[in-house]
Amino acid sequence: MSDRRSTDDGPADNGRPVVEAVNVTKRFGSTVALDGVDLLVRQGETHALVGRNGAGKSTLVSILTGLQTTDTGCVAFDGRPAPPLGDRDAWRQRVACVYQKSTIIPTLTVAENLFLNRHARGVDRLIRWGAVRRAAAQLLADWSVDVDVRQPAATLSVEQRQVLEIARALSFGARFIILDEPTAQLDAAAINRLFNRIRDLRAQGVTFLFISHHLQEIYEICDQVTVFRDARHIVTAPVAQLSRPALVAAMTGEDVSLPEAGERPPPADDVPVVLSVRDLVTRSGAEFSLTARAGEVVGIAGGGGSGKVEVAEAIVGLARPVAGTVVLDGRTLRPGSVPDALAAGVGLVPQDRHREGLVPALSIGENVTMTVPQRVRRHGFISPTRRDAIARRTIADLTIKAAGPRVPVAELSGGNQQKVVMGRALANDPKLLVLITPTAGVDVRSKQTLLGVVEDVRRRGSTVLVVSDELDDLRICDRVLVMFAGRVVREAAHGWRDNDLVAAMEGVDLDHV
Repeated sequence: MSDRRSTDDGPADNGRPVVEAVNVTKRFGSTVALDGVDLLVRQGETHALVGRNGAGKSTLVSILTGLQTTDTGCVAFDGRPAPPLGDRDAWRQRVACVYQKSTIIPTLTVAENLFLNRHARGVDRLIRWGAVRRAAAQLLADWSVDVDVRQPAATLSVEQRQVLEIARALSFGARFIILDEPTAQLDAAAINRLFNRIRDLRAQGVTFLFISHHLQEIYEICDQVTVFRDARHIVTAPVAQLSRPALVAAMTGEDVSLPEAGERPPPADDVPVVLSVRDLVTRSGAEFSLTARAGEVVGIAGGGGSGKVEVAEAIVGLARPVAGTVVLDGRTLRPGSVPDALAAGVGLVPQDRHREGLVPALSIGENVTMTVPQRVRRHGFISPTRRDAIARRTIADLTIKAAGPRVPVAELSGGNQQKVVMGRALANDPKLLVLITPTAGVDVRSKQTLLGVVEDVRRRGSTVLVVSDELDDLRICDRVLVMFAGRVVREAAHGWRDNDLVAAMEGVDLDHV
């Protein structure tokens, strides 16, 4: 292996290599996806793989899981060459990946998902469902997973689906698990439970490759970290020996700092009110009221079950509230009406870009202008020229890595897809911009760009709502309303302490501890 791993001297070094990639290169046409990269993961460790979107992480994962082959270089498991691509059973026995987008089939039960295509059959070749359910229950008991095997997978939480995928991988015999952005859709409590499960599985001999854009998690759960940048291996080091600024610099090639709200005084009483939410009640029972003025950035924070997302979706018309009114710049919005919200001047970055934010088969230009057809019409028809002109400005303003406005968004990395969603939210020059978990699953440079947009929108006199439990997202806010169990339990002015805000999101009052 290359001497670039000379910093690998942490306590896990005594473990044998579970997987080793040596001098791996992969090209797609003229694009170099991996350029002679190395990776070594030792038995029993949790090894982080980080880098900006497009750095080569996903390509390496596809090679490590047998979905792609290398152009040059080699991969070995436990010191033996990787199996042929066609031998899927051999790959499943060595490695599994739990992806950000779940591969669990929602219409099947837990047991059916666990033993899909390998159900117990009798001599008559018919599936023995009793045997399948018993085997599923035993498997989940062996790995301390508390889920009813008869339960439809559609009723599982994101956290339960992830644990189910890990259990399914372990049932094939794999003891090397790749976790791809496992915390992107989890709240703080679920993340803690996931990390505790990772620690328990490590104690039982399971090894993890942990891919995340949340750098604080790298320092909490990982032993080693490998950084890719521009398809190249940059550094591998023990996490404890690499400072956060050094890690960010390795990922970006330069120092990067995320924006924060400046020291701005509260808006004066004569600054016009842009948004008024009065006695809003969502279908889940969350209650919310808010008055926000022009140029104000307000955060709505909370964990899972807090009601923050339901409140945001009711404000923008994605969900119809049970009671209450939303008034934007003097206009009362029609409850549960997205078209009315758009017409009134609402821009939205939804929680899940895959399910709610993008049409993957359409181009950047088509996605960006989808909500503003009046701006791209000519003589009653859509003008590709006008559409592409708007898209080109979006590509330039948000530094989207794409050859042009007609590139399908399915071909973009996650960070660039999120920028397209942001571009559409900005396309109608919104009076109110609502950002729901806007930086989930994006790299630090994309995060900087996405959060930097907020300052531009604020300066134009618009109001911004940032709905998130990510502290980096909330630092740009002038104030943060913290929700817990469907109620606002705290309002924190800019300058809040991390511990205080996290405690409030978890329902803990530090003033009375």
